[in-house]
Amino acid sequence: MFGSYEFDWTSIPGAVPFLWQGMTTSLQITGLAIVSGIVWGTLLAMARLSSVRALSWAAAGYVNLFRAVPLVMVLLWFFLIVPKLLESFLGLPSGSDVRLASAMVGFALFESAYYAEIIRAGIQSVPKGQLGAASALGMTYSQAMRYVILPQAFRNMVPLLLTQAIILFQDTSLVYVSALADFFGAAYKVGDRDGRLVELVLFAGAVYFVVCFTASQAVRHFQKRLQSA
Repeated sequence: MFGSYEFDWTSIPGAVPFLWQGMTTSLQITGLAIVSGIVWGTLLAMARLSSVRALSWAAAGYVNLFRAVPLVMVLLWFFLIVPKLLESFLGLPSGSDVRLASAMVGFALFESAYYAEIIRAGIQSVPKGQLGAASALGMTYSQAMRYVILPQAFRNMVPLLLTQAIILFQDTSLVYVSALADFFGAAYKVGDRDGRLVELVLFAGAVYFVVCFTASQAVRHFQKRLQSA
């Protein structure tokens, strides 16, 4: 395929500021989705484990809905819906650029469904006797979850949460559906502009590999330390 193709990497050095801006966008989406996903996912997990049937069913419906729909479709939904909502409720002028806000909302709500399942499994991994012991000490259910169950659960599931964060960073490349210039989108635009699409796509893939492989090794090392502690 590349037998007669002459590679030219000279477009990359001059594009570094634009590529870094795209990487910043990817990291912003990743960071917000992790924080909001864990917070909302924790609430969803607790709701799924609740003895209140309506609450449990509602949380299960939310999780199953987002886990059954492709992420790219969710991003497209929010790219079409969020601008209209912001224009209606916040009075933003029509045509405002809210692509980043749309992507962040879509990722946060989508990832919370996956974090909810991880956190639910983490909570269930804590021996049930811990909750009984907390109750015997006079703690309410919410106090027991906050001070006894969740700290142990999060310790057990930290490696899985970090692994999901790596997957989330990879998935940020899907914001191309809203023409948002994340890292991959920036690399694609530079390559298309300079007629060096092959080089820029290969470069973007190499960067994703280095970042994700390094993060995976760090998670593996951290997991070993937890197991030996």
